[in-house]
Amino acid sequence: MELSLFLSRTGELMGEFGRLYEQQYAVALFNKMRFDLEGGGGPQNQLLHRKVPLKNKSIFSGALFQYLEENKKWRNRFLFIPDSYNINYYENKQAHDRGLHPKGTINCAGYRVLTSMEEYLELLNTSLPGVKAKVGSSSFLKCATQFPLILWHPYARHYYFYVVTEKEQQKWSAVFQDCVRHTNNGLSEECKVQTPAFTDAVRLYRQAHGHYGTWDMMCGTPPQILANLVMETLLPEMRDLITPKLKGKMHERQRNWMLISDAVYGLVQSQTQAQYEAVVQSCEAGRPPLETTIRTDMDQIITSKEHVTSKIRALVLPKAEKLLKVSIQPYISSILDALMEPTSRGFFEVKDLFFRELVDMSKNLLNDGNKEKLGEHMDKISMLAFHPVKMQSCYEKVETLSLEGLQQRFDVSSPSVFVQRAQILMREQMDDAVYTFEQLLHKSLEGQEQEDLSKTIQGCQDRVIKKFDYDSSTVRKKFFREALLQIFIPYMLKQLSPSCSELPSFQELIFEDFSRFILVENIFEEVVLHTVMKDIMLAVKEAAVQRRHNLYRDSIVLTDSDPNLLLLGENPPIDWAEEYGGGQEEVDGENTGDPEVQKRRRVKQVVSMIQIEGNPFSYGAFPLLFHCSICGFFLIAFGNCIMIPDSIFWVAHARYRLVHAEDTALSVVGPPGFKCRWLL
Repeated sequence: MELSLFLSRTGELMGEFGRLYEQQYAVALFNKMRFDLEGGGGPQNQLLHRKVPLKNKSIFSGALFQYLEENKKWRNRFLFIPDSYNINYYENKQAHDRGLHPKGTINCAGYRVLTSMEEYLELLNTSLPGVKAKVGSSSFLKCATQFPLILWHPYARHYYFYVVTEKEQQKWSAVFQDCVRHTNNGLSEECKVQTPAFTDAVRLYRQAHGHYGTWDMMCGTPPQILANLVMETLLPEMRDLITPKLKGKMHERQRNWMLISDAVYGLVQSQTQAQYEAVVQSCEAGRPPLETTIRTDMDQIITSKEHVTSKIRALVLPKAEKLLKVSIQPYISSILDALMEPTSRGFFEVKDLFFRELVDMSKNLLNDGNKEKLGEHMDKISMLAFHPVKMQSCYEKVETLSLEGLQQRFDVSSPSVFVQRAQILMREQMDDAVYTFEQLLHKSLEGQEQEDLSKTIQGCQDRVIKKFDYDSSTVRKKFFREALLQIFIPYMLKQLSPSCSELPSFQELIFEDFSRFILVENIFEEVVLHTVMKDIMLAVKEAAVQRRHNLYRDSIVLTDSDPNLLLLGENPPIDWAEEYGGGQEEVDGENTGDPEVQKRRRVKQVVSMIQIEGNPFSYGAFPLLFHCSICGFFLIAFGNCIMIPDSIFWVAHARYRLVHAEDTALSVVGPPGFKCRWLL
């Protein structure tokens, strides 16, 4: 019965979504072809944009402890994060180096990164009403240290890790958050038809079911988003159906609920995947005749749309302007201020970080200014934007963004949608600045004498900073406008829709041949958008005129002082380590005949391995975890050292000797009175 319910709900949603997608696909295709014909767009960016940012790069890799649901034990795992930002976990590093398949892969879309059990249990308690846990009471999860790392998802399975120091926790947390940020970053803007068709279809579906405003789970791939859409409706039904049947202790019921939710989510996602692909394939197959009609009748379609728009505007505009005056205009300034302050501080920190890295490089090159050292420094700087630990100071600035007091009024679920979007824009701006600097410096170094190196770096740096200020202003102004629209438009549509019940009758004014490209509902939203857009544009313009947060006026157009800069952007990527001899040392096995192994060896890692100061071991050494069946203590062994996390002190093998008692157990023999049996 439960299975048929899940499949039924998925089928119902996909049927309704498919109809909306087909409608929006034709509209998006018309808009795309019209834009291609008429042109348009904003100011020209001054900085260059890297086409393939992470080619031959990985983000991070390292060892930590993972909790395994299957046997309810902690195990050592080697994690490798490639440029896809998926987290692959292996039995050990050797398994990865040999090219074996990972034990599992985590797609982080929709996840949250937690660093304390208090946070986790608070979220866990909200997932299953009536079943609440207190910190320390959840016996299915006990960490040996105070530094857990938990990936939490409202529907999918949770992942539990821990490390042994706060420094490791901070680094892993920054890396995990970057994985979430990247996978949450919406759909590709390169798909000018499929992306707007999909996002508009999802938005219209939610609005038809009374859900206006921002949505935190609009993240991941289209099948993931559609699965989230199904679960949004299905989860309350699942709770009512399954909760009474859950037996056992409190933590067992919570654990079983999570496993059931994950299984259902996986099943739903497999259904949405297949059905979404079928809908897209059907629309793509019907695209050629639509394009032919649009090319032939473009002028008539535009004329017909303008006629219908004028009729709808006459109906909607008086009501929209009244709503705007009473409920929107008083809040535009305060919300804009709430957006501008933390976002601008984040972008300023990006600029400062970029500046500091170049200053540090210049200082180091003064002492040892050969080109090999330049290659080493530039190899690191080239990956600066994708170094989540270094970029963390920038990201933290915008995390203070708060819309407190306004979220409920305008149906904003949380500011996280805007925070993550601003952080992605910061990363893009940083990489644009770094890439432009790389190209300018590389061009300037051709035939350059070595003693002019610092002067050359300074000159390139100044040119990039000037361009960064201009592009930063342009990007932030666009972000502010889009964020304000995301806040106000859903609210206005929700308020105006009940009073515009006669809208469907306007469909009769559209010629049947053009009805696929002109939809009354879309025109209604366009009229509302243009109504509020004037006030939003004015508010952002006034902020720029006052030079608040270093915003440039729209009338300021930066003349490109580097007419050949765009040509440099067409050059192949610069391998600084290869070209200037600052490459990584050859690793054992580099010359193996296996091309796949060689390829993996050539991949460079953005974030360096963790080095824990004051500890007598390298982080590369794999840790072993043991648990005492007598006293309950945990022991962690790293190479020639062991750690008792409960008492947090380090000892050498000379003092405590590991003795094999059985294949699955160890004993630690130490001073008199200290003897435990450690279970693997």
